[in-house]
Amino acid sequence: MSNRTPEQLYADLATVMANAFPDRDISVTVGPETRVFADLGMASIELVVLGERLEQFYGRKLPFGLFLAGLRKQGAEDLELGNLIAFLETHV
Repeated sequence: MSNRTPEQLYADLATVMANAFPDRDISVTVGPETRVFADLGMASIELVVLGERLEQFYGRKLPFGLFLAGLRKQGAEDLELGNLIAFLETHV
């Protein structure tokens, strides 16, 4: 379980995304229901890059592939940031 608050994790995520995708304007208001593909316009390869950058940021391997596979198994077609933050709360 993380010792970081959801607000801190959102700030971490914003930092990682700004560094990983400097040419992308991610100026939409983000929150738990913000979708990675539909709202932020990310491509699936960018989600892979984001996972790798999160691992670098936190200095540990994260079970990102299993997390995404579990979402797909549940029928999710997009990743909501609230789900990503909950995942980070568990694993960082």
